[in-house]
Amino acid sequence: MKLKKLVLIALAATMAIGVAGCGSQQQSSDSSKQANVSGSITGSGSSALLPLVKDAAEKFKATNKDVTITLNAGGSGTGLKQVSDGSVDMGNSDVPAETKLDKEKADKLEDHKVAVMTVATIINKDVGVKNLTRQQLQDIFTAKVTNWKDVGGQDMPIVLVTRPKTSGTRALFQKYAINGAEEADNKSLETDNSGILIQSVSQNPGAIGYVALPYLLNNDSVGVVSIDGVEPTLENTYNGKYSVWGYEHIYTSKDPKPAVKAFIEYITGAEYGKRIEELGYGVSSKMQTKEVH
Repeated sequence: MKLKKLVLIALAATMAIGVAGCGSQQQSSDSSKQANVSGSITGSGSSALLPLVKDAAEKFKATNKDVTITLNAGGSGTGLKQVSDGSVDMGNSDVPAETKLDKEKADKLEDHKVAVMTVATIINKDVGVKNLTRQQLQDIFTAKVTNWKDVGGQDMPIVLVTRPKTSGTRALFQKYAINGAEEADNKSLETDNSGILIQSVSQNPGAIGYVALPYLLNNDSVGVVSIDGVEPTLENTYNGKYSVWGYEHIYTSKDPKPAVKAFIEYITGAEYGKRIEELGYGVSSKMQTKEVH
């Protein structure tokens, strides 16, 4: 009898442990669900980075339905200024903050590198040029050369489609494509909206401009120009042959609110990292060059 009683007690104890274990697992599962964040996130800045951030935002909201995310372009300088003064949560930029802000303001921000962005030179298809040297590009964008026949193209005037000085894409192009020369402005065809820029180049005979490589995915309305015989591709960016590129940054405050922190963790995480190349951006870890843009 005593033995039977002991066995029953042991079975009862085992069942109690099992129930407690199930309760613990359920609580853990519930905690996981509660980890989903809520609140609002605002961002502005780089038009080059906008497609990536928008894509990540859609996927992030799929599992965080109580989060609202509002994103605008406006240029890297605008995004950095607005995140610095607190009017947005995220400032998206093609260039480091210290190139657009005072050091004191830049030091108060947290830099999150999310991808690599290649800048491609584009032309109207009627121009008849597939390659330009760096010197020819400089002469074109400083208006030293004004007719395409002088660089091997058709006899037609060169039309510059430019970006405002707040543009990070402009800063990268100026530094790495035209040797730091000051770009001539064309206010009548100036935009930091990459979609409009491509449209302007495609519709204006003799036009030339430059955009982030992701905007050229599935778009053959314009011609793409090699520089010194090197095409603007991810492979050539990774191996260092093509030098007109930069890291894409999202800047936040040092202590962002929970929704912003969760979004940054998502867009820089391994899961979303698989999506980056599909959108035409580069993965930072694949860069073979040591030069820091």
